[in-house]
Amino acid sequence: MADGTKAVEVRYFAAAEAVTGIRSEVVHLTARADLRELRTVLVDRHGPDLGRILAVAGYLLGPAADGRGDGEFTRELSTKVGARVDVMPPFAGG
Repeated sequence: MADGTKAVEVRYFAAAEAVTGIRSEVVHLTARADLRELRTVLVDRHGPDLGRILAVAGYLLGPAADGRGDGEFTRELSTKVGARVDVMPPFAGG
């Protein structure tokens, strides 16, 4: 992996999994990537249908490089991503 980048495991749930056709994948982002950058990469890769889902989804963040952040749920796009991001679309009734 090139200097200044990191691998992030993205796991898809519900409608996000249905649109992508996969449960997870690894994407390579800049070392200081936030959710906005991640969303841009995912929409470029999977298209506008995923973009519509990501616009209303929340994100469960896995551990950051320093080991912190495990289990943090957010919709704030300026949040830095760590080693794992779960894409959580709204579920029925919620």
